Amino acid sequence: MVDFLNGNEWYWRLARTVAQGVIGVVVANLDLIVGWCVMDPSVRTPVVAPVMAVLSPVMAELGGGAAPVIERGGGRGGEA
Repeated sequence: MVDFLNGNEWYWRLARTVAQGVIGVVVANLDLIVGWCVMDPSVRTPVVAPVMAVLSPVMAELGGGAAPVIERGGGRGGEA
């Protein structure tokens, strides 16, 4: 699970993107899945957008990995 949430290889990034897409589709069609509530299509976008905006930081927090390290370059052309 840690590799899924923190891995930077292309296949982990693709898996996270697919998982987020599936969750977005489920949230967008929640009224059809549950069957007891009806959401107007104009309401679906404002509902799905915050869910998708919150999903990525939540997944990053669940991963619990170390803070990302940004390597600083020594300048242009190999200058130190």
